[in-house]
Amino acid sequence: MPDHNAKPLTGAIRPDRRALTLDEYEAAGGYRGLRAALKLAPQEVQHQVEKSNLRGRGGAGFFTGKKWSFVPMGQPSLGPKYVVCNADEMEPGTMKDRWLLEGNPLQTIEGVSIAAYAIEARTAYIFLRWAYRKAEAGLRRALAEAYARGYLGRNIFGSGFDLDVHLHVSAGRYMCGEEEGMLNALEGHRAVPRSKPPYAATSGLWGKPTAINNVETLSCVPHILANGPQWFLDLSHTSEGGTKIYGASGRVACPGLWELPMGTTMGEILNEHAGGMAGGFAFRGLLPGGGSTAFLTDKHFNVRMDFASVTTAGSNLGTGTMIVLDDKTCPVSMLISLEQFFARESCGWCTPCREGLPWVLQALRAIEDGRGDEEDLRVLESHTRLLKPGNTFCALAPGAMMPLESALRYFRSDIEKHLTDRRCPWS
Repeated sequence: MPDHNAKPLTGAIRPDRRALTLDEYEAAGGYRGLRAALKLAPQEVQHQVEKSNLRGRGGAGFFTGKKWSFVPMGQPSLGPKYVVCNADEMEPGTMKDRWLLEGNPLQTIEGVSIAAYAIEARTAYIFLRWAYRKAEAGLRRALAEAYARGYLGRNIFGSGFDLDVHLHVSAGRYMCGEEEGMLNALEGHRAVPRSKPPYAATSGLWGKPTAINNVETLSCVPHILANGPQWFLDLSHTSEGGTKIYGASGRVACPGLWELPMGTTMGEILNEHAGGMAGGFAFRGLLPGGGSTAFLTDKHFNVRMDFASVTTAGSNLGTGTMIVLDDKTCPVSMLISLEQFFARESCGWCTPCREGLPWVLQALRAIEDGRGDEEDLRVLESHTRLLKPGNTFCALAPGAMMPLESALRYFRSDIEKHLTDRRCPWS
């Protein structure tokens, strides 16, 4: 029977959040996955991960094993290959990777090691958000322990596999976490997106084949190799395998993070784990996966929080960390906060994003201040079309349009009341 109480990612994390030592991590089952992986051929490791249906937990949800399979194998003439762990967690409302890195950094390092073996890489980087100082200290200690024990470096576990893992602390921009912008930042350049194709799997870091995965994604990998793909599938409520770290912020009774079976319903997360709304507040809607996802409402409480189901409901699972809107918060004010973030964090590389997001922000501020009119509404509506995927160089501006477009659908009467009253009804 599936064990839906299992918490492989967080079960070993100490209540005081002190990072596990290497001995504590091994006592909890750590490095079983890497030892198992090193007994297989690299492409068999890829196959095991592919069979588990592990999807990327950073937001895009692409199948991890399939992503690894795009890296060319067995071609020494290509030169070095790389693994990059994306730990630049700057999506609004998202803090799940911080929990994993602060409490159990060796789990991520083991996942990085398995990924490197799977694509025949000998060098890996952990690209860490600049503000995660506690995680940085824990990672540095964990890397030092792993090198001292021989779990990194030369001839790991006598297998002939060599790996060096380097920690790189981000310069501190949202675009540094975008896959291609991150590679440019890691090379010492401005964090701007790259033209695709070529894709990172064939031409990534320094033009060499590169696998890029999120912290939570890589943290799943040791458990898949240690326990098998079917075990991982059985943890889930859906065909998308494993557990997922879900979160809720806003005016809920118990904001926080919980590791639950993939496919747990939105209503269960909000009403049981987050304790429902805080006293005196009623639910209006939520962004299911961080600031760059579309609003869902109470009619979606039965939607399973997996990639396919949330997409069918009209949004994206994203990072799985919900931002909750209550009845005492102005939807326009919430949109201003989000769009201001995205406008400030635009790298300016393409005109629609660089010019369009400030224009959206200007229209929202006019509406909120009681200066808005129907033309401002038309400006907002036109931008939700003009900044669609394919019209910008990367996904930043299309992501910024997700909450705006859905707010115009679900909270239009609230927005229009600003125009008729010439003031914010919540002020």
